[in-house]
Amino acid sequence: MIMRSFFKQSLLVIAAVACLTLLMSADTGYSQATFPVKSHDFGVIKEEGGPVSTTFEFVNTGNKPLIIVDAYASCGCTRPEFPTKPIKPGKKGKIKVTYSPLGRPGAFRKTVKVVTNGREKRVTLTIEGTVKPGSRK
Repeated sequence: MIMRSFFKQSLLVIAAVACLTLLMSADTGYSQATFPVKSHDFGVIKEEGGPVSTTFEFVNTGNKPLIIVDAYASCGCTRPEFPTKPIKPGKKGKIKVTYSPLGRPGAFRKTVKVVTNGREKRVTLTIEGTVKPGSRK
């Protein structure tokens, strides 16, 4: 009789722990920045032509609002601009990346790290190209 009672109590405790574990691990909602394109090649650009820009579009494919916490470049010659307001589920957003070629002749490859509250916390965007040197006077 005591053994049967102990067995029932043990089963109840195990069931309760299993239920709590499932509830705690259940993913009830998330946000996600999905970028169809994560890289851009400017090709050959002129050094004296001034800064060049490209825009990376993304969609919040999650079911909670997406927040871009930060976007930072691998060097000072590259400047990202990103939305500061939350992007609703299913809506699009854009990150503009501008590269300044002045004084940087030759090939380049720069990255922009995008930090979000999404399931994938960090996304890396890449720009590349070749800067054609300007005429020296």
